[in-house]
Amino acid sequence: MNRPDFYRFHNGEKAPLPFSPAEYDTRLMGLRTAMDAAGAEVVVLTSMQNVAYYSGFLYCSFGRPYALVVTASDAVTISAGIDAGQPWRHCATDNITYTDWQRDNFWRAVAHVAGQGRAVGYEGDHLTLTQKAKLESFLSPRETLDIAPATMQQRMRKSAAEIALIRAGAQVADIGGYAIRDAVRAGAREIDIAMAGRDAMELEIARRFPDAEYRDTWVWFQSGLNTDGAHNPVTGRKLERGDILSLNTFPMISGYYTALERTLFVGEVDAASLAIWQANVAAHEYGMSLLKPGVTCAQVTHAINAFFTERDLLQYRSFGYGHSFGLLSHYYGREAGLELREDIETVLEPGMVISMEPMLTIPQGQPGAGGYREHDILIITEDGAENITGYPYGPESNVVG
Repeated sequence: MNRPDFYRFHNGEKAPLPFSPAEYDTRLMGLRTAMDAAGAEVVVLTSMQNVAYYSGFLYCSFGRPYALVVTASDAVTISAGIDAGQPWRHCATDNITYTDWQRDNFWRAVAHVAGQGRAVGYEGDHLTLTQKAKLESFLSPRETLDIAPATMQQRMRKSAAEIALIRAGAQVADIGGYAIRDAVRAGAREIDIAMAGRDAMELEIARRFPDAEYRDTWVWFQSGLNTDGAHNPVTGRKLERGDILSLNTFPMISGYYTALERTLFVGEVDAASLAIWQANVAAHEYGMSLLKPGVTCAQVTHAINAFFTERDLLQYRSFGYGHSFGLLSHYYGREAGLELREDIETVLEPGMVISMEPMLTIPQGQPGAGGYREHDILIITEDGAENITGYPYGPESNVVG
């Protein structure tokens, strides 16, 4: 029996993608421009975010490697046989399937497209040392170049089609937030409330995007001590009257995730907690007012730091004040060049999408203990920023149950 190293399995017809063919053509044109500037003749993209950004195919690794190989004339996704024809149906490019008959057939398929002895671009922030060594062995490049920073710069600047999808995602996040608010009551478990928000969002995504692939929409709903970290997992803890709550909804639409995050209290809020909450809301509003073209991420960060310092609260700040949105998730992607931190000098531009999300964590045992966080998503415009988050923040709306 002839068992090939790789083959084309174009099974069925192409499926609708999140964006038009012209959108993907424009993205690939931008990548090829970056390749020319860097002197790369071919790039081998291996991260979920870049493969999806340039081809439309969001892979499921499960320990197997995937890639998009781009030359001056070709763009080919490389996928594992376990996925059969799904990668081809859900990409805007050609696709080659590699087999498991012998080790490293993935790299044989990559080499088939990329060739040998060329200047090869790769993602330095994603390719492991082991896989980088295999790239060197199978492609014998005369030069390797880290193309990841250039791809990140391209992804940071959203197209009109991306902004439309992100806007819809923010609206879905609001729906999840309202479903969570309605489910809050003393005695309910974190997990039950989280499921109410997730189910509401998934139903809304399916209604709005009937041709999409559905995956990975999630909720982090935390209470009491569990609010101290922004990414703490959901538990089975039962809510009690007076508990601080952290509502976090994350709809995922074709790889694009958006977020809504709010502080709530069950039934009542004590005076110490209310003072911290109001201070964080004020920082949130101040921070949103600072987001406009021409301002650097560092300038925004230092201004909010000063705001908290004046109120003797900066020592309770938990992390940076916001980040980019687009093709990223809790397990892939990050446009680290667009984060509101002291060490990021990126200048905000129209078409960038960024969150404002100050968080204060007061340690257990102190008055007002818990984690306070508000989170809105804003689109940078020509003269300011448009807030696309609709769910209200603050004590007037979020003492519930």
